[in-house]
Amino acid sequence: MAETTFFPRRLILGAAMISGVLLALAVHMLGARYGLDLGGLWRSDAHEYIPAGAAIAWWLIATVGFSGGYFTASLMQSAVSGQIPQRMRQFLIAVGVLLLAGAGQVASAPSPIPTVSGVLAGLAALCLGAVMAFCGAHFALRRG
Repeated sequence: MAETTFFPRRLILGAAMISGVLLALAVHMLGARYGLDLGGLWRSDAHEYIPAGAAIAWWLIATVGFSGGYFTASLMQSAVSGQIPQRMRQFLIAVGVLLLAGAGQVASAPSPIPTVSGVLAGLAALCLGAVMAFCGAHFALRRG
């Protein structure tokens, strides 16, 4: 009978954080293309208190970062023991590749956001995605 091997906890945490951050940045780039940008928070020409698109983008990036970190950590823990079927692994890999390819295509087009607010929005999405991916991975590792 084969022994069950485990990934080191720090490896799982690091991989889950990277995955969560990449997914959060991909959602930020895709959302910015459709008008859901965090840059609306720093615009002075808007007469609204907080644009709805910025609030939706904030929550969307946070949710994707957290769930990406959580599910990646959970999948890495169960993948070592062979609990994930081969078709499910292939499906998850295909979804991740398609999401990142779509974000790459969107990133290659000209940005509809002004430069300074685009840089600030990108940094905010990066930080938000990193914090939420860490929280998701940490909760998944504590549960398992």
